[in-house]
Amino acid sequence: MNTIRVATWDELQHELFTDAWDCDIGRFRSRYAFRGISDADYRLETTLIRLQGPYDALEHHLLRNFRKYALRNVVEGDSIWHWLSVAQHYGLPTRLMDWTYSPFVAMHFATDNIEKFDTDGVIWAVNYVQAHQLLPEELHVNLDREGANVFTVEMLSDSVRSLEELAGLSDDTYVLFFEPPSMDDRIVNQFAFFSITSDPAACLDDWLGEHPSIWRKIVIPAELKWEIRDKLDQGNITERVLFPGLTGLSRWLKRHYSPRC
Repeated sequence: MNTIRVATWDELQHELFTDAWDCDIGRFRSRYAFRGISDADYRLETTLIRLQGPYDALEHHLLRNFRKYALRNVVEGDSIWHWLSVAQHYGLPTRLMDWTYSPFVAMHFATDNIEKFDTDGVIWAVNYVQAHQLLPEELHVNLDREGANVFTVEMLSDSVRSLEELAGLSDDTYVLFFEPPSMDDRIVNQFAFFSITSDPAACLDDWLGEHPSIWRKIVIPAELKWEIRDKLDQGNITERVLFPGLTGLSRWLKRHYSPRC
C-alpha cells in the first residue's frame, strides 16, 4: 500500500530509509524526494494553486512583474529557471513545490507547527528517478547526457527556455525535479530542491494517483509528534539551523519554550 501509518520513532526511520540501498555502488543512496506536512489532510497543492481563481492565467503576470521589479543582482542567470527558483525562494506564488533530500528535514516540517500537534502529520516520499522515466524524450536525453538523476537550472536552460516550451514537449502532464542555485544557506541547510509540473493547473496528488508505484505517504500520528520533535531538537534539526539568521533563531526559541498542552 502507498499509505503507511507508523506508530514509533523506529518504524518511522525504517520507512523513511526503505529502498535506500544501491546495489550498484554498495552504498545507501535514497532516490526519494521528501516533503513533510504538519496536517495529513493537506493536499500537495502549489502556492500558485492556492491563489484560487484563474491562477493558471495569472502565472505569467506574476513572473513578468517579479522580473520587472526585482533587483537584477538577485539571480545568477536570466533563464526562466533561475527566476522561478528565486521567486519561489522569496515567497512568490509559483507552480514549484519544495522538497528535500533529507528525511530528517522533512520530519522537521511535519512537526514544526505546535498548533498542529493534535493533528496527524505526513511525509510524502516520491522516487524522482522513476518520475523522470516518465519524462518526454528530449528531457531524458538531457539527463542521460549529463549522467544525472536530477536537473540543474543550467541543464534545463539548455533545452527548455520557457514554460510554454515545457508544456509543449508532451500532451500528457509530467513532473520533473531540479536543484536551484545555492542562493543562500537556507537552500543548502535544508538540502532543498523543487518539483515542477508541465501543467500549472495540475495538482500533484492527482498526478501521483496515476502513478502509484513511485511514491509513498508516511502518516505520523499526532501522539508521536512530541517525541519526534524532541529528538530532532536534540539532533540539531531546528529552525535555527534550517533558517539561518535572527528570524529562524526567534522561531526556534518560540517553539522550544512553548509549553506542552
